[in-house]
Formats: sequence, C-alpha cells, structure tokens
Amino acid sequence: MPHYSKTEKTKKPLPLPHARLPLPLLLFSAFCLFIGVAGIAFYLFAVLRTKPLPVFRCGRTEDTFRAFYALPNARRLGGDASGDRPKLLGFVGIQTGFSSVDRRAALRSTWFPSDPDGLLRLEQATSLAFRFVIGRSKDAKKMAELEKEVEQYKDFMLMDVEEEYQKLPYKTLAYFKAAFELFDAEYYVKADDDIYLRPDRLATLLAKERSHSLTYIGCMKKGPVITDPKLKWFEKSGHLIGNEYFLHAYGPIYVLSAEVVASLAISRNNSLRMFNNEDVTIGSWMLAMNVHHEDNRAICDPRCTPTSIAVWDIPKCSGLCNPATRMKELHKISMCSKSPTLPPDDR
Repeated sequence: MPHYSKTEKTKKPLPLPHARLPLPLLLFSAFCLFIGVAGIAFYLFAVLRTKPLPVFRCGRTEDTFRAFYALPNARRLGGDASGDRPKLLGFVGIQTGFSSVDRRAALRSTWFPSDPDGLLRLEQATSLAFRFVIGRSKDAKKMAELEKEVEQYKDFMLMDVEEEYQKLPYKTLAYFKAAFELFDAEYYVKADDDIYLRPDRLATLLAKERSHSLTYIGCMKKGPVITDPKLKWFEKSGHLIGNEYFLHAYGPIYVLSAEVVASLAISRNNSLRMFNNEDVTIGSWMLAMNVHHEDNRAICDPRCTPTSIAVWDIPKCSGLCNPATRMKELHKISMCSKSPTLPPDDR
C-alpha cells in the first residue's frame, strides 16, 4: 500500500485554464446585443411618443381641426369617427386673411371658442361647425406665421387658392366646393371675420322648416352699379348688369342650402361668371339657379337686440368699423353676449 505524506493528501488539483472565445464570435454577440437593445428602445419610443393628428383634405384644401373628430367624444357630436363627412345642421366658414391676426384674436376672445375642446362643445350645442378660412401666400414669412397659429389653435380650413382681395369670388367658390366635400351639412354659411355673431341664434334660424330646398338666406339689397374705377366697389363688368344691381345678400354673412352648394360643387372651372364684387357674384349665380331668396334683417343688425344674429356697422362699414376693438366692446354688453337665445314671447 503506497504511503502518502500529509502534504500530498491535502494538495488540490490545479484548475484548468478558461477557454477564450474567438474574437469574431465576441463581435457578433456584441452586435446582436446592440440590435436587441435598439429594437426595444424603438418599440418603446413608437408606443409612448405623442402621435401626430391625421390630416384631412379635399384636394389640397386641409381641415386642420378634423382630427379631433377621431377623439372618443366625437361620436356625441354627430361626427363620423371614421373621419368621413360629419353630418351637421350647418358649416360656418369665417373668411379671413393674413393681415387679420388681430381680428381672429378678437373673435377667439369673444364668441368664437379659443381651443379645440371649446369648438367641440359649441358644435355639440348647436350642430354648427366653425372654421377660419384662408388661402395661401407666396410670402414664406406669412406662411410660417400662419403655420404657428394653426398649430396652436387648429381651427382653420386652409384653401388652395391665392389669398388676394381681388380674387375673393374665386376663394368663395373654392370654399363652398371644399366645404361640401368635407362636411355633410344642411346649410353652408359664408361669414367675414369682422362681424359679431350669435351661434345659438344662427342655429335656431337654420333649424326652421322651409318648403324650398334651394334657399339663399341673407340681408338682401339692391343698389346702383359703380362704374367709376376710382371707387372701392367698382364693377369692371358693370355693362353686363345695367344701372342697378339685382337683389343679392350683403357680403359679410349669407347662407346657402345644401342643394344649392351641391350644384356649385359640381360646376366646371370657369363656367360661372365672376364679377369684381364677391357678394354680387354669388347673387348672380343664385338668379341663374332659381333659388328662393330669404331676406332676414337679423343677420345685419347694427346693434345688439333680443333677436340679432349677426351685428355689424351697416351701412357705414362692410362689417364692424375697427372690428378688433368693437368686437370686444360688444361682447361686454349683456344684450350682445348674455341675452337669451330667443325673446321671451318666442320661448
């Protein structure tokens, strides 16, 4: 039997040296780890980031507010959650321009809601949708400033037309065509950004039963044709009209029924006569279409009354004189902003 010393009995075997991984395998493993971490990070970013709201267009016309119909409460507003044409009593396009920033600010501080939630609540209460309607400009600075305002308020319909006073009839036709494509409304309203409006009373007016499906509602007027080129309302094609204008609505606000706008929507380009003055141009189309003229003085009231729908300084100005200031002054008057929708005898 072999004899072992104490030292030999307690001696442990030496550990084997670790095998080293080849360098290519190490690099491949590191690359796979990087790809995995990057994939997880990208997934978390895609899930958690704020998703941009979708854009809704008719051609190159954009409704910057429409994405809010996709919100959970949109169904309560008569909007189609799929983003198709929302069904409404009326669509109101507030015509505005690049120089009217102060007017839009005045409206948003008075009767026009200043945030998307407010616009949704107003639509819910009245079944009327409201947008500022503006064209485009070749001035990059103006467009950049408009984009900032759109991002903040999201209450615009951006038209693919040149924003120019001399081209208002073209903008108006483009507005009605786009509004018809984007909204399924019973009535389409054209309004300017320099009137004080009561949306609740406008809704009451539009909700009345009418026997005429082709209806043109406005504050109707006639007057001499201006043939002097030095005057503001000069009509270049006045020789086609005669000495006096036909009956037509004042330009600051008027209403067309859905069937009227449907006919305009399918009209071919350059198939309609364009006069210098936008309200005269619309009036000429209405004569040709054999519509019913509904004269309503409540939408051209020079002061706030229990029945006034739209207030402006007729006949001194084509709208409110000094609108940015007057709008705020009127809003402070209880008869303008806080009186009941209907006078006591009509309730």
